[in-house]
Amino acid sequence: MLWGALEVKNVYIIGSKGIPANYGGFETFVENLTGLKKSSALQYYVACLSDEAGTFAYHDATCFNVPVPNVGPGKAIVYDLKALKWVINHVKENNVQSAVVYILACRIGPFLAPYLRKLHQLGVACYLNPDGHEWLRAKWSKPVRHYWKLSEKMMVRQVDLVICDSVNIEKYIHQNYESDHLRTCFVPYGATVASEKGAITADQQAWFDHRQVALNEYYLIVGRFVPENNYKTMITEFMRSQTRRKLVIVTNVEHNKFYDDLEQETHFSQDSRIQFVGTVYNQALLKVIRENAFAYLHGHEVGGTNPSLLEALASTSLNLLLDVGFNHEVGKAAARYWTKDQGSLAQLINEVDTWDEQQRQDYGVLAKHRITQAYNWDDIVSTYEAIFLGEKS
Repeated sequence: MLWGALEVKNVYIIGSKGIPANYGGFETFVENLTGLKKSSALQYYVACLSDEAGTFAYHDATCFNVPVPNVGPGKAIVYDLKALKWVINHVKENNVQSAVVYILACRIGPFLAPYLRKLHQLGVACYLNPDGHEWLRAKWSKPVRHYWKLSEKMMVRQVDLVICDSVNIEKYIHQNYESDHLRTCFVPYGATVASEKGAITADQQAWFDHRQVALNEYYLIVGRFVPENNYKTMITEFMRSQTRRKLVIVTNVEHNKFYDDLEQETHFSQDSRIQFVGTVYNQALLKVIRENAFAYLHGHEVGGTNPSLLEALASTSLNLLLDVGFNHEVGKAAARYWTKDQGSLAQLINEVDTWDEQQRQDYGVLAKHRITQAYNWDDIVSTYEAIFLGEKS
């Protein structure tokens, strides 16, 4: 079929908080998918979490607001279900003949069946991005973890296609949910490599000066402050190391019990090298912080291709990653690896701390090449468009 000349494919994306993107993995994905759209045969509709109903245009996409009451932990579930209801009504009212709904994350498994039945009756295909292993996150209670696992199982087994952004997640899906009906494919998440290192503005330099942090003289951690990102190991091992450089930690720690518990266990506040600097939502500043780090430490181990790792490889020359499958498939030979064994990361820090600038920059070249070759948004958008148009599966 000649798409564009005969028919436009409508793609409804639900599960992100919406666009324009505030910093977040799925939001940034949708921002790039719509902003870099190539095919005129596609029309995107994007669900946006909001306080009031309505639609607006952005990146040639139709964004539809979904107001959701503040019902606590179940808010995201209600949001996805209300978004699905909007999609069904839109398809009916506009007699849409060719459509896909793409659901980001596995939140609504126990409730999906009746919606999916209506979608299929209307000729709408349903695709899923399962994200990572949400059911392994320490912040969830046992009943909630059980719900996440059950929801994942039910959604994977019902949808028409599972699009995984990690090779290891795709393997996990097949190992746990193999069936004649199961269809999967791998499409990575992306990052952008800057053509050259940007100049530092006076305001950005003031950020460093205020914290008495010298350029290229600090190790960096960026990520959510949760146990499964292995802050305890990274901080403890850094304290064991002999480096005189600082450890700058960009994360959310306000009113955080994990922060208090970690302080009691490690007494990191007594180490003058360690600085928690809060969150940095200014993307230009965060880019400068990444570019001027001596090395980036990455301890994520729960699922999927992590956006902060891709951004580090695109920006920071030397990346020291926890050696788990998800991180290794991304970094490959462009990074160095450590384990949770006592002394592993401390020893690695002591080793690289003596490197000259050329050794560090050599890894930077490898890291940027890795992103350019395997995780660039242009190729990712092309692959998604081929999938949505039925040209690839």
